Amino acid sequence: MKRIVLTLGLLAAVNCAAMADGNAFTPLNFNDTQYGSTTTTTTSTKSAPAASSAEGDAVGNGNIQNAILQLDNAQVDIRNDLLNCKTKYADVDAQYKLVKTERKALKKQVSTIEKRIKEIDKAKEKIRKNML
Repeated sequence: MKRIVLTLGLLAAVNCAAMADGNAFTPLNFNDTQYGSTTTTTTSTKSAPAASSAEGDAVGNGNIQNAILQLDNAQVDIRNDLLNCKTKYADVDAQYKLVKTERKALKKQVSTIEKRIKEIDKAKEKIRKNML
């Protein structure tokens, strides 16, 4: 039982190390050997392919930064839409409460008027009975 547990633990550790290598997601224009700053200076001793690789990294970083800016702008637009929706909701909610209050008052008024009509009908019936 101990061997099985140790084997599974070792297998899980090896798998985690393999997945942490970066194979799951590698962005465009990513250079495995360069982990320093993104800006590099080119000297005359570098060859043309190395310079084009640095330019490719700069273009890739620029594209990523541009994508982040676009996402930020989209997020701002969505937040503005949310604010507009909340404002509209507050207006509709206020109107709903006003209509609800008016409806309650009108319902009370209608029931009062209906009672008065019934009382008048009863009074008329009493007068007719007295006339006969």
